[in-house]
Amino acid sequence: MENKLCVFCSSSDDLDKKYYKLAEDLVLEIKKSKYSIMHGAGSIGLMGSLLNAANKNNVNIIGVVPEKLNKPHIVNSETQKVVVTKDMKDRKEYLRNKSFAFIALPGGFGTLEEILEVITLKQLKYHNKAIVFVNAYGYFDNLFKQFEYMFETNFANQAYKNIYFIANTPSEAINYINNYKHENIYDKYLRE
Repeated sequence: MENKLCVFCSSSDDLDKKYYKLAEDLVLEIKKSKYSIMHGAGSIGLMGSLLNAANKNNVNIIGVVPEKLNKPHIVNSETQKVVVTKDMKDRKEYLRNKSFAFIALPGGFGTLEEILEVITLKQLKYHNKAIVFVNAYGYFDNLFKQFEYMFETNFANQAYKNIYFIANTPSEAINYINNYKHENIYDKYLRE
């Protein structure tokens, strides 16, 4: 069975060029490990960079898009396999079920919502898959400050820091995934 790596990232076409290069670099690292990519199906923004780099480097890529967003100016169905779902809820469930690990590249509200949901579901023991943020250029620094504040004020258990990994580069992210071994995190309410 092919290992499908889910990548959450921006659909914005208005970013600094270094972020598009970051997505391309991630594809090169994914290729080395012979993984395929699952993403939000967009042909624009960082998703578009993933798609273009995957095609250029012969990396299998699958786009998963809800019906409402399956438009020719958003999704290119000629350069990737496209799976169309009923809505966003079904899209996220499909990505979660078919992927063996998750990576978040820089992104906006949608990216944050998707990666935070897989963190929450891992915390609640719905899955035990690797979750990685690629914090290139310190993009997620302020988010991690908020996480630290949640830990300090006991809104989140300190042990939940081990639910996700923070990488600075694509190679560090893929190395973590290649060597990932799930460790159960004790939870006084969800004992295992």
